[in-house]
Amino acid sequence: MQTLIAAGRVYDFSHAVGRSAASGTGFRHPCAVTMGTGADANASYVISRGFEMIPNVHWSRTALGVRVTKVVLGGVSGEEELITEFGKYGDAPGQFIWPAGVAVDSQGLVYVTDEWLNRVSVYDADGKFLKLWGETGKADGQFDSPSGILIDPQDNIYIVDTRNHRIQKLTKDGGHLATWGKHGSGEGQLDSPWGIAADSDGFIYVSDHMNHRAQKFTSEGEFVASFGSEGTGRGQLGRPSGVAVDGDGDVYVCDWSNNRVQVFASDGRFITTLQGDARELSHWAKMTVEANPDAVRRRREVPNPEVEWRLSMPNDLVFDTLHQRLIIADTQRQRVQIYNKLQDYAVPSRTI
Repeated sequence: MQTLIAAGRVYDFSHAVGRSAASGTGFRHPCAVTMGTGADANASYVISRGFEMIPNVHWSRTALGVRVTKVVLGGVSGEEELITEFGKYGDAPGQFIWPAGVAVDSQGLVYVTDEWLNRVSVYDADGKFLKLWGETGKADGQFDSPSGILIDPQDNIYIVDTRNHRIQKLTKDGGHLATWGKHGSGEGQLDSPWGIAADSDGFIYVSDHMNHRAQKFTSEGEFVASFGSEGTGRGQLGRPSGVAVDGDGDVYVCDWSNNRVQVFASDGRFITTLQGDARELSHWAKMTVEANPDAVRRRREVPNPEVEWRLSMPNDLVFDTLHQRLIIADTQRQRVQIYNKLQDYAVPSRTI
């Protein structure tokens, strides 16, 4: 189903962008996505997590494809445009080992969290490294596996401190402002949280990964509500990761282990499920396949290609308010999938 109508909402699949690539026009396990700001509002930033070749030998570690890609995704397949890419695997300034989250402030500066190095790296809009801050620990301003990152309209930074089971609010230079959350399963408690987003009223939404739910807080960390429960049914979640909110207040949660995105109203009511609809290869993927006649023939032999259309362990997502569309990091498929949220949809006649 490429046009989904549910509870007065209409989601129309647009296109996919990406292919497996260690550099250039593609991604390698895209794990986070965000939108640019100001003059760069048309651009998206996508983190490729890559994969490590020798992860347990510290003096000989290497990885393929770790980077941030700046790309214009276009309105239809074929309009996508690679702008630049920056960062690479390593622990030197400007490098990262396990990049996890990305956000852009009002000045266009790009912030990337690193789960392994427990720090935040800052770049300009062209990818020039500027500074880093953060260190390992449990004290205020320290991190243990920082993942999701959010920047509010006042340029306050919220970081999901995953293994410390908390959220930290910081200045643009890493100065500590506030902390909330502790390990547990009660209201306002967290177990390995991952994604974070805010709505237009300033409420904060956090995907509570190991509690299989999303929680809603005030900007100062006061618990408001939670929604979702463990399972595979409607409105249930399995290890949720990314979270996003649109201008109507609808909440989108990456239902990571269930290979889907769940959509909720702002009060937690279940709306619908997005499973992925990439029936056509992306423009970049076609370039790869069509260069190999054997690959073209083998693909035509596949009896049921539907599995390729669907999401596979989607890790993050962002709502692009400029174009009124949802962008999903389809992590295991090495691409993003894009759904337009239509505001003035005319239901077609059922008669001919």
